[in-house]
Amino acid sequence: MTFDSPLLLFLAPLVALAVGFGAWLGRGRRIQLAGRWSASLGRLARSQGRWAPLVLGVVGLLATIGLAGPRAGRKEITTESRALNLVFAFDISRSMLAEDVEPSRLQRAAREARRLIQDLEGDRLGLIAFAGRSYILAPLTVDGSAIRMYLDALDPDLGGVGGSNLSAVMAQGVELLGATTDAADRVLVLFTDGEAHDTLPAIVEQAEALKDVGVRLILVAEGRATPTRIPVRDSTGNLIEYQQDGGGAVVQTERRDDILRAVADAAEGTLVPSEVTDQAGAVRDLVAAMKRSPSSETRISDLVPRAWIPALAAALLLLGYTLVRPGPALVGIAGLLLAGPAGAQRPADGARALAAGDPARAAVEFLEDARGGNARDTAFYNAGTAALQAGRLDVARRALAEAAKSVDPALRYRALYNLGLAGLLASQADSSRREEFLGDAVERLRQALLLQPSSERAKWNLELAERRRPPPPSGGGGGGGTPPPAGGGGGSRQEGQPEQRSEGLSQSQAEQILNSMERRERETRAEQQRRQQTEAAGGVKDW
Repeated sequence: MTFDSPLLLFLAPLVALAVGFGAWLGRGRRIQLAGRWSASLGRLARSQGRWAPLVLGVVGLLATIGLAGPRAGRKEITTESRALNLVFAFDISRSMLAEDVEPSRLQRAAREARRLIQDLEGDRLGLIAFAGRSYILAPLTVDGSAIRMYLDALDPDLGGVGGSNLSAVMAQGVELLGATTDAADRVLVLFTDGEAHDTLPAIVEQAEALKDVGVRLILVAEGRATPTRIPVRDSTGNLIEYQQDGGGAVVQTERRDDILRAVADAAEGTLVPSEVTDQAGAVRDLVAAMKRSPSSETRISDLVPRAWIPALAAALLLLGYTLVRPGPALVGIAGLLLAGPAGAQRPADGARALAAGDPARAAVEFLEDARGGNARDTAFYNAGTAALQAGRLDVARRALAEAAKSVDPALRYRALYNLGLAGLLASQADSSRREEFLGDAVERLRQALLLQPSSERAKWNLELAERRRPPPPSGGGGGGGTPPPAGGGGGSRQEGQPEQRSEGLSQSQAEQILNSMERRERETRAEQQRRQQTEAAGGVKDW
């Protein structure tokens, strides 16, 4: 058991003694005044109320313990809501990196989706990303924060195959939404620029299949209808070059309104134009009138407030004494009423900061709780999760590593899963330690799957981390191929320098390392493009 205010717990005996002593003085004064009136009245006053100081002292003790905020145990909390089944599908092909809308097509789509998630709280939401292939990132859930976390990681590198396959994502949307058995409407919200690389008849056929199974399609167009180039940027956002095709010509991309209108007409859906300023509001208005069905979600709450137990005991004791001895008990009740209305037990400082939308401060408060010894494992988990939400990956990884030592299997699984996700995000933010972070993410996610083998999210993230890891050295000599990022071949020692030396470099050494890293990134992208072109049929675009 823990307490929100341990100091009040230590003061509780002093409060009980003070209340009891006050009741004893009050009884003595009452006896004295009654004796002055008459001897018989004094004897009557002395014979009654002997237990008043003790009872009121115990009431003061229990009330102070309640104010100290005891917490203990855990319970299941079931949330009831009326939910809609809605899946977001994001085009993550390289054409979505075009910056003809601010800040880019993909980032604008993610921004609108975040606003929609906030507006659609309580609905069941899912997430699909697609390029040349389609991937389910999150199954249907009422946990909007999980969807927002995946939105932050959307990137063309998630897709193993370039291009845009609209028919594949619509088919997977039907598959994901088809798993629902309730009577709520099913909606597929598709963010794309319409630049599809599969055939229009195949796309129209799949759109008609959406209509036949009763899935509502909302197309959200991104980009402009005028041709624009696709920038290629490094991890710090600096422009390296513009996307080129196999012949070395700069690629031009544009929004394909003809394809978007054909898909919307075939599915009898709705097209939200790119020129609409508030796309999230337009989608929200469209789904507002759709049919929803009751749904529930159960979650576990640790360290449940127990202040009501001593408060109830104090109230029952005071009520019982009131029935026996109205006088002193009514004085105690009046004191409680004058003290002001009783408020609910305050949530922890970290929980209040998180509810106020300040995850960074929440992480600090949870870490203070952990250092204070208040349910260390849970406090470290809460701190790591809040830091992850705030983008403080270093803090998140340290706190979650402590939480992962918990003997509670459920808490340990959640900590390991979030550690894997933190490793994935850290590998994107720090390219010099990319392999290290990805290796740690793989290890943590494997440990999480040992605890919960059926976790679809852990399986997907493990597959994603494995796919992002550089291939092992081929071991062959020769100079024809590009060396893998992890080392091997003639240039591995030079490219490994950033991991071995991180400080004390001269300016020429630093420039040499940066140039090597930039060259390696270009070579890796070129190798990926060559591999995709080899696997795909001739003439297939990868943007």
